Formats: sequence, structure tokens, C-alpha cells
Amino acid sequence: MLTQLAIQDFAIVDHLELDLTGGMTAITGETGAGKSILLGALGLCLGERADAGSVRHGRERTDLSARFDIQHLPAAVEWLTARELPAEECLLRRVVTANGRSKAWINGHPATISDLKSLGEQLIQIHGQHAHHALMREETHLALLDDYAGLNDATAQLAETFREWRNARRQLKKLSEEGSEVEAKRQLLRYQVEELDQLGLAEGELATLEEEQHTLAHAEETLRETQFAADCCASDEGGALSLLNQAFAHLCALPGSDKGTLANTLAMLSDARIQVEEASSELNRLASTTELDPERLAWVEERMTDVHRIARKHHVAPEELCALHADLQREVAQLEEGGNDLEALSARVVELRESYRQEAKKLSESRQKAALRLGKEVQQQLGFLAMGKARFEVEVTAKDAPSPDGLDRVQFLISANPGQPARPLTKVASGGELSRISLAIQVVAATHSTVPSLVFDEVDVGISGATAEIVGQLLRKLGENGQVMTVTHLPQVAAQAHQHLHIEKQAKRDTTLTQMALLDEQGRISELARMLGGVTLSDQTLAHAQEMLHASQRPPH
Repeated sequence: MLTQLAIQDFAIVDHLELDLTGGMTAITGETGAGKSILLGALGLCLGERADAGSVRHGRERTDLSARFDIQHLPAAVEWLTARELPAEECLLRRVVTANGRSKAWINGHPATISDLKSLGEQLIQIHGQHAHHALMREETHLALLDDYAGLNDATAQLAETFREWRNARRQLKKLSEEGSEVEAKRQLLRYQVEELDQLGLAEGELATLEEEQHTLAHAEETLRETQFAADCCASDEGGALSLLNQAFAHLCALPGSDKGTLANTLAMLSDARIQVEEASSELNRLASTTELDPERLAWVEERMTDVHRIARKHHVAPEELCALHADLQREVAQLEEGGNDLEALSARVVELRESYRQEAKKLSESRQKAALRLGKEVQQQLGFLAMGKARFEVEVTAKDAPSPDGLDRVQFLISANPGQPARPLTKVASGGELSRISLAIQVVAATHSTVPSLVFDEVDVGISGATAEIVGQLLRKLGENGQVMTVTHLPQVAAQAHQHLHIEKQAKRDTTLTQMALLDEQGRISELARMLGGVTLSDQTLAHAQEMLHASQRPPH
């Protein structure tokens, strides 16, 4: 559930923080007051596309955040947990700068816009005011049916099977047309792999060879210089150790040398003798382990020459030969074992075609059953919306050819008057009828939604009177089981809300600001009166608004 929306420097909003609760919240205000700003800010938090125009004039950036309570949303908790994000609550934040750049965070951690969209789908659903226009496109009918029936996962799996089948068919066709080319490529790759097999270069071996070559090439110099250094340290005559011993002995012979001013000097000479003696031992050990091995040096250099020669042949750095070897092995394996054999690939095409057919058949059966249920539920809602004589049907027929979403063509059919055959919705519905049919479908979809927060943006356009009151009752009923926010111009709908949010535009000097506030009872009466009677509020209009509010808030008998 959406619990808080914070807006900073967005459009004509300076600063705004809204605390929201469950139930139904009506959002009203005069035309142009900025009701769309609220939904626009929420949409950006949910990953909609941003542009510099959303930043308030004269400001550097807009900062938006939406906080959700996800205690009863296991899918959202699982989404966050899978990405090692805190899952106690959910805070979506979006910043858009004046140059059009955008950044996003989820629970304080940087996120992509696609992350916002993916998580947002688990948190809230927005039903737009132009949803009825989408009904004029037949392709939306299939999506609505799948969404209603919870078949989106099955449809996605079918689409994946279709893609595999299509790719296998293309590959088979290509191999059939270019068989000799493929065979030539396979032979070349085999030769290259065999050559690299013979080289047998191990991971990290080149670095080892280079180190060994450097050691062997400088072995004679190393031996000569270390021996010289060792002699300098510890030769019997003239060596550093001999001279230090002499110096130490002469100083020790002086009276009071153990306590006087020479004590520190003697200590340093003693340490120096130990250090020189240890250095001499290390140098002798290095000299004794340094071997001259010209045969080994020649082999190492020849090995390195082979490595560099083959690397040049393949136009890669020597360090990349092992990775190239692995890539070529995989490519050969794909050509030889991945279905490139015509017979094996033909069998794979048949297998995938059968898998697609079985999945599509099962999906089609589920759609047929769901179509009957959806038709009945929408028909029932149409009865509430003063279209009780209309007949609504969801028709599922076979397509001419397979497609990623199956073998079905889905059409919404309507018969507005008794005795007339049902015809495609796109051809017969008037504007007012289309609005009510759209609302009925959205109410049914929302009833089956697992997302507890629903936003309806002027979905009641085109209706009025008693029908509008029924729409308000439907939305209030949805709000009793979750959270419903609806932007409306109809007092009959607004009166049904548990909370009422009023949006007002104010001009101050050279700037225009939008303010939003939750109304108390008296504020709601005044706003309903304005919606009923316009700017001038008579006592009669106020009384009517009060009666409407009180009647709507009374529990049903």
C-alpha cells in the first residue's frame, strides 16, 4: 500500500508530502489545477520516462519519492530479498535534473529504471483515463484476458518456445542452403582447435615462462654478482664483516667502553655485524641455487616463440590464446553437437513444433474458460452501469498462423440492444458506451488483481447521474479490500470516498503553485458543492452536498 508521496520542485509543486491510507481516496480539483501532477510524480517513481520539463522552472532538479508498506506483498518482499535489498518496507526515489538526466534508488540503493518498473508492477496498478481508447485496438483484448486469467507466465513460456522453434527453423533453412559453407567453417575450426591443442598452453603458463626465461637468461650475471657481493660482505681480508669485527674489538678494548659514550656505537656495530653476516649467508645461498642451464633456456625461448607465433596468426595477444582456445572449442561443439547436423536439427524443429502446439492448445483451453468467466463478470458490471440490456461476450477464435502469444484471436463483442447480434466492440460502441464498458472491464480486472493499490485516472468520464453513484460504490467496495485512489470530476464518485484529497492551483506574484490537502468533513461538503454547482455555493447546493456525503458514508443496509 502507498503510504507516503513526497514531491520536491516538480512541475508547479514547490514542496509537498502526502500521507496516504487504505480505503478509497478521491482526488478532485478544478480543471488545470494539477491533478495530473500527483499521478505524474507517482509514475516517475514507478519508472516512467522522464524529461527536463518535469523540473520546476528555475530549479536544478526534481526529487520524488514514494513509500510503500509491503507487509502483505510477498512478491515484492521476494523481489527485494532476491537482490539483497532491505525488505522491511519499500522506498522508491527518483531524481530528474534540469538537463534531463535521471537517477533512481530503491531503499537507498542505486537502481535502474527497469528495476523501478519491475518492482512497481508488484506494488500498484494505474488505470488511465484513456484506457477505453486502448479497447479500440484488438491486440489489447488478448492481453486483458491473459491478465484477468493469470496466464501471463504461461504466455511468456509459450513465447519462448515459439522463439526457439523459429530460430531452429531459420537455422535449418540456413544450413540447408549453405551446407558446404558450414562444413568448410567446421573444418577450419577443427584445424585451429587441433593446432591450439598441440600447443597445449595452460592458463598462466606464459607469465611463468617469461619469468623463467628472465631468470635463466640472467643466471650467469646473477651468479657472478651475488658471489662478488658475498665476498664483499665476508671475505677473510678486507670484507665488511672482518672490518666490523676489527672495529668492534678495538672499541671494546677502550676503558669504560661498555657504559660510556661508546655504548650506543658498540650496539650499532653489533647489529651491523649480524646484518652483514645474514646478508652474506643469503647471498651464498642464492649463488649456490643459481644454475646455468642453456638447454632449458633454449627450450623456454622456443616455447615462447611458438606462443607468440600462433597468437600473431590468430590476431590476438598471447595472453588471450587460452580464452580463444576455449571459444573455438565451444564453437566447434556447437557446430557438431548443437543441432547443426541437418538430421538432428530437423528432429529438433519437429520437437519444438510439437512443444509449441501442446503449450498453445493448453493455453487456448484456459483462455476459452476464462473468456466465459470474464464475459459474465463484465456483463454483471454493465448491469450496474445502466447497460443491463447490453450483451457482452469475449470471443476466442483460431488465428491463421502461429504467433508468439499463441493460436488465439481474442475479440470483445457487444450487443447494445436486445435482439441484435453481438459485433466487435471496435465497430459498434459509442463514446459513452465505450467508457462504461472500459470501466466495467477495469473493475473486474482490479477485483482479480493481487496488487492492493489501484489508481483510477478519470475512468468515470462519460457517465453521470445514478450511474456515477454506482461507479463510486464500485470503487469504494474495491477500496475496502485495499487501497484505491481515483481522480474524478463527479461529486457522486467523490462522495463515496473514505478520504478526499483536494488539489488547488494558486498564483503568487510571478509564480504558480499547486497545493494538495486532505479535506475534513466541512471541506468535503464545500468541495462537493463546488463540483455540483460551480463557483457560487448556495445554501441549497451546500445542503445537497452534505446530504450526498452523509448518504454515501452510511454503511449499506
